[in-house]
Amino acid sequence: MKRLLFIYNPKAGKSKIRALLADIVEIFDRAGYTITIRPTRRKGDATRLLARHAEEYDRIVVSGGDGTLNEALSGIRIAEEKGKAFPELGYIPTGSTNDFAISLGIPTDPVRAAQVAATGEIFPCDCGTFNGHPFAYVAAFGAFTKVSYATPQQIKNTLGHFAYVLEGIKSLAQIKGIPFTVQTDDETFSGNYLYGMVSNSNSIGGFNGIYGKESVALNDGFLEVLLIKEPRTPAELSELMSDLLRSNLRSRHVVWLKTKRITFACDEAVPWTLDGEFGGDPSVAEILAVKDAFRVAVPPKDLLPASAAQRLKA
Repeated sequence: MKRLLFIYNPKAGKSKIRALLADIVEIFDRAGYTITIRPTRRKGDATRLLARHAEEYDRIVVSGGDGTLNEALSGIRIAEEKGKAFPELGYIPTGSTNDFAISLGIPTDPVRAAQVAATGEIFPCDCGTFNGHPFAYVAAFGAFTKVSYATPQQIKNTLGHFAYVLEGIKSLAQIKGIPFTVQTDDETFSGNYLYGMVSNSNSIGGFNGIYGKESVALNDGFLEVLLIKEPRTPAELSELMSDLLRSNLRSRHVVWLKTKRITFACDEAVPWTLDGEFGGDPSVAEILAVKDAFRVAVPPKDLLPASAAQRLKA
């Protein structure tokens, strides 16, 4: 029989995965798998388990929030560096925002997601690396980026998206532009930026369609870059807020581009988040797109929402 390793974070979301384990295991069993179940107990467990056991299974299914998924990608990278063949990946989202799942059209209901993880179509998905560390869908700095990892897990579990809004409001008084020199393969420019993100997703922080009408594909070998310039006057601030509310990425206050490589350099240390978790505070950050970095199970294209189907076009 085919072998499946199921790694789950029992604390993600509201620990709802615990009550659904029997249903999920039955789905895997009906799909013809012999199942090994491993809960995570501390940070980094998913990375260690995947790196150590990658070649022993036909499919590895990970359940948790975006941080657990980020650990899974680190395990994939370590396994590949050791020359191990990595199996197909299934993902059951049980976090507070589940941006990666939304972009791929993976159901946020754990039981339906388990069905996709066991029997869905395999999609080769890009990811990014941040100074060599992989991230599934976003690396970000500046305003609000401290919110996701500064919000206590208990508050996340209780309030969900509202927790991020509350913590974001608290940080408004501290927002200050960060002076960066930015370099891509095509250009070099400088400026002070309130916020920046490099992503492979159309859902960030629980907000879907964040790039408006701009095209986003998850396997085109490119990352999307959004930088928000620091306004110099109250009038510029008002104009910026209006442009952002209308998702006007052609605003004079916004830098929007696609790239395979981008480097941010600052004279001081700058905190970043990777997939919603603290990613370090380097003064120089090199971010690269990794084409077809991993193979993940997604719903059949005829069952996908139109928005997700567009992002998963081959």
